[in-house]
Amino acid sequence: MVHATNDAIETRRLRVGMVGGGRDAFIGAVHRLAMRLDDRIELVAGALSSDPERARLSAADIGIAADRAYSSYQEMAAAEAARADGIEAVVIVTPNHMHAPVAAAFLDAGIDIICDKPLSATLQQAEDLARRAAKSGLVFAVTLNNTGYAMVREARAIVASGALGKIRIVRAEYIQDWLTLPIDADGQKQAEWRTDPARAGRSACLADIGVHAYSLAQFVTGQMPDAIAADLTTFVPGRRLDDNAHVLMRYASGARGVLIASQVSPGNYNRLSLKVYGEKAGLEWFAHEPEVLHFAAFGEPARTLTRGGPGVGQAAGSVSRMPAEHPEGYVEGFANLYRDAAALIAARRAGRTPDPALVAAVPNIHDGLVGMRFIEAAVDSHDNGGAWTTIAA
Repeated sequence: MVHATNDAIETRRLRVGMVGGGRDAFIGAVHRLAMRLDDRIELVAGALSSDPERARLSAADIGIAADRAYSSYQEMAAAEAARADGIEAVVIVTPNHMHAPVAAAFLDAGIDIICDKPLSATLQQAEDLARRAAKSGLVFAVTLNNTGYAMVREARAIVASGALGKIRIVRAEYIQDWLTLPIDADGQKQAEWRTDPARAGRSACLADIGVHAYSLAQFVTGQMPDAIAADLTTFVPGRRLDDNAHVLMRYASGARGVLIASQVSPGNYNRLSLKVYGEKAGLEWFAHEPEVLHFAAFGEPARTLTRGGPGVGQAAGSVSRMPAEHPEGYVEGFANLYRDAAALIAARRAGRTPDPALVAAVPNIHDGLVGMRFIEAAVDSHDNGGAWTTIAA
């Protein structure tokens, strides 16, 4: 593959392709919105569906040239690697079981990766993929996108500053209601594959949303639990995987945590939240009011920090686009992750060492692997009656 000069890489858009995300795929459309927001990325190729005709039509829908609309990811990896103007990164938005084989094909082709979560359907796939990625030296970003919100970045900076003191309690929740009825049995596409063990893996609820809550807690606190006790439930009769999860977490630091993930809680459309309490102060963040961070030092009046408002530092300011009370939300947070990932890929291709702060801001294959180890330990714990289970290091 012929690469552009370093200067050209810095001044032009990054060329990317997408695997999955064709017609009627929710998350593929979100990824496309996010990657375009800062005008740093151009989508030029795709294998958007496993059905060749659907792939062709989906590519035409979004303006991908016919000669770069591929019927398989294998064809796309080979063809794009051979082009002088081939893609420099691939975005993977397939069902879980295809993440690892698709990523492996593009790593072998020398193409950087931006992969949706979870990293794979099985822990073994994730471990194998992590070893392959490490050998490649390529960028491997994982779209644990809730880490991109401005006030989540601010929360992380506050914890790192020591303002909370030693962390005592971590509470992460992601609660929805969309699987309250057996829509998977009725053939609803998004529900059907997410509750299929062959495509989703060992857990539905944790793989779909629980891993987001887990990564959010890890990102903000800088800590991971070393043992968990999990109770996974399938409330809808006939459903093949869990639709509700309660997980207790123990940290080596002495902190204790609770993670709740549910997709059968009526009245909750998409409620993600994180609460962290230390010996000196606590903070709370809710995704449905993403521009606000609640901070309370013990014995003092609680403060509400607003993105762009007084008292908010550079962590939030560096990823804000609009002045205070000009709302930014889900797509902007997602776009922050894409902007940072594009900068990492551009730096690698230019032969530059990236800013360590930028590296730390972008969830990578290790973070994806950590999420898979969490899911595996939670299912193992549940299978053993909720026994405390060590998470693999």
